[in-house]
Amino acid sequence: MKNKLDILAIGVHPDDIELACSGTLLKHIAQGKKIGLLDLTRGELGTRGSAELRDEEAAESARLMGAVVRENLAMADGFFTHNKSNLIDIIRVIRKYQPEIILINAISDRHPDHGRAAKLCTDACFLSGLVKIETEEMGVLQDKWRPKAVYHYIQDYYHQPDFVVDITKYVEKKTELILAFKSQFYNPNSDEPVTPISSKSFLEFLYARARDVGRPAGFEYAEGFMTVRTPGVESLFNLI
Repeated sequence: MKNKLDILAIGVHPDDIELACSGTLLKHIAQGKKIGLLDLTRGELGTRGSAELRDEEAAESARLMGAVVRENLAMADGFFTHNKSNLIDIIRVIRKYQPEIILINAISDRHPDHGRAAKLCTDACFLSGLVKIETEEMGVLQDKWRPKAVYHYIQDYYHQPDFVVDITKYVEKKTELILAFKSQFYNPNSDEPVTPISSKSFLEFLYARARDVGRPAGFEYAEGFMTVRTPGVESLFNLI
């Protein structure tokens, strides 16, 4: 399939992916995997910047990352609901790109959008595999598709990860992707209002979090993920 992805990362806000799992995505891109990004909203309720500016920043970050595609469903930031229309929109994207793995928002978090998006996307991943739910792309009926695995990345609130991914070689590039969102994060030349994520100390927090997550596994920096379904391995040596 021409458009098939290995991993689809979904974030409710345009910078969620960069903050929480872009190191993991960069690592898999370096391994030759095809990565796609899907934003559910344009982040229009953010204190700083605008939806139009965040569109531009998201496109630049995707370019720097090397993602194959980045789409935005333009759901209502802060007010999207768990309904059939939104589920179908996500299902169309899943069936369009047929990813083996999908990464989605934290199960629960400080921002209420994160947990609601996690539930919405988890349900869409399951429903996408049901043949009696019909969707079309450009007038052509889509094939059903269910990813082999769905993992939740960890965001603002700390959760004990079920597994971690070593991103030590990619942590500086991850920072570059985050800072592509110039309206949102540390920018000494900005005259926008100060927010909890716009300070230099927030970037320091991200490094500290990555160190904290990586330390138990012996990694200098890592990103953590949570699972709903217990993952299985063919050999104990896959866990080394």
